Amino acid sequence: MDIINNIVRILGKYWNLFLIGTGNTLLLSAITVAFGVLIGSLLAVMRISKLKVGNCRPLNLLATIYVELIRGTPLLLQLYFFYFLLPMLIPALSINKNFSIILALCLNSGAYVAEIIRAGISAVDKGQTEAARSLGLNGRQTMMKVIFPQAIKNILPALCNEFVSVIKETSLASTFFVGDLMTQYKTINGATYLSIEPLIVVGIIYFVLTFSLSKVIAVLERRLKTSD
Repeated sequence: MDIINNIVRILGKYWNLFLIGTGNTLLLSAITVAFGVLIGSLLAVMRISKLKVGNCRPLNLLATIYVELIRGTPLLLQLYFFYFLLPMLIPALSINKNFSIILALCLNSGAYVAEIIRAGISAVDKGQTEAARSLGLNGRQTMMKVIFPQAIKNILPALCNEFVSVIKETSLASTFFVGDLMTQYKTINGATYLSIEPLIVVGIIYFVLTFSLSKVIAVLERRLKTSD
């Protein structure tokens, strides 16, 4: 019962911090996924590029190295790397190191989104490309007017799932006190000397956010299947 009483007391006194943390977590996640989609789209196009220099496909090679490097190293390591390295390379960033954290999250998300988009494009029947080219469309027109619109149905649910994953992954950014939910937990923990109670509240908020989004994604997937 003491735990329940402490939770009620914490919610009554620090509800504004939880609200701020929730807003910052959602904002950070939205920014990460938005820029991750832009970066991922560019990487996906590079991955499927057929441009050759000799026997080498340079765009494909560069994108593959980037994706494998990002996906092959822990996110926390990348956050530390950008947090300490970028201000050394660009001193102006030392004024606001949160930019380094956001950039690291976006670049990390971009690598995963690139694979989502590439898989979605690859899932479109090759006959669609052949039909578009036979009608006189060039490569860019075929991609933008024929392939990509069809691939969106495959990509959209996966992108929504990426958003859910990013919401949880942003908790690692609390190591650098960016104002997210886990940062607010540390603040409340330091003020109350209570560890379990604020952690339970934060866990419930994370669960509500991800569970709600998962249900929205399930509805979206059903509607997309119905429209096929």
